[in-house]
Amino acid sequence: MNKSSKIFVAGHRGMLGSAIVRQLTAQGFENLLLRTHKELDLTRQAEVEQFFLKEKPEYVFMAAARVGGIMANNTYRAEFISTNLQMAANVIHAAWKTGTAGLMYFSSSCVYPRLSPQPMKEEYLWTGPPEPTNEPYAVAKLAGMSMCRAYNDQYGLNFISVLPTNLYGPNDNYDPMQSHLMGALIRKFHEAKIQRSSQVVLWGTGTPRREFMFVDDAADAAIFIANNYNGKDPVNIGWGQDLTIREIAMKVKSVIGYEGDVIFDTSKPDGAPRKLMDISRLKTLGWTAMTPLEKGVAQAYEAYLEMTNK
Repeated sequence: MNKSSKIFVAGHRGMLGSAIVRQLTAQGFENLLLRTHKELDLTRQAEVEQFFLKEKPEYVFMAAARVGGIMANNTYRAEFISTNLQMAANVIHAAWKTGTAGLMYFSSSCVYPRLSPQPMKEEYLWTGPPEPTNEPYAVAKLAGMSMCRAYNDQYGLNFISVLPTNLYGPNDNYDPMQSHLMGALIRKFHEAKIQRSSQVVLWGTGTPRREFMFVDDAADAAIFIANNYNGKDPVNIGWGQDLTIREIAMKVKSVIGYEGDVIFDTSKPDGAPRKLMDISRLKTLGWTAMTPLEKGVAQAYEAYLEMTNK
């Protein structure tokens, strides 16, 4: 990509998409194509094809997705598979049809088998079934990755799939029914602090291990990959270390300054026992994350306070 390249960031209002826009802007890219859902519904094939025919973006960051935590994934199973399948198929096909030079498709660490060896290497994809609570979402994301590879194979394209680990940061979703773990923790501990609650109740046992990465680091990694990688194989984007959910919760509790007790409701599901990314491929390319968890959580909490004006 060069600084004048016409770049379409799909999902620019989401946590990852907005971080990509921040990073592209900071790096001097000036010709960004941005559309809200009202302006362009990516689930509608005719709208997507019309947009691509008119604008002809040179590069695409496909960060638009229907996403959520374990509750949302398990509740809205039909929407998670149908929406993500439709958007991926429409954007990838239209990009090929109108001559897009490069596309980056954002998959997820959720697509790895539930009992994948740890840390998860890219070659472990497709070796077993995903975690049942997020299977529809995982299947949709795997289909998008497979579509990129198929179009590369048949048409000689450069459509790259990347797999970010669990992300957090500005513009995260804090809705109780839709949020991921970090967004849920920040909101729960903040509200408990304000309300002077004696305890915060979290789902599961607290023993599963999770890896977290500040979203601006992930966006920087994505742009680096777009500029430095021409391979057809997918690339993990991660921090390279994990903690138990209990340990993560304690760190968030400390950053926010909540002083009550943390209770784990073991009647609720845990999800996959561990999800740690092997980032050897990314490191070999020459990129490493920079933002430690405590610093990232502090920035995410500051953004949350600005958003809620509390």
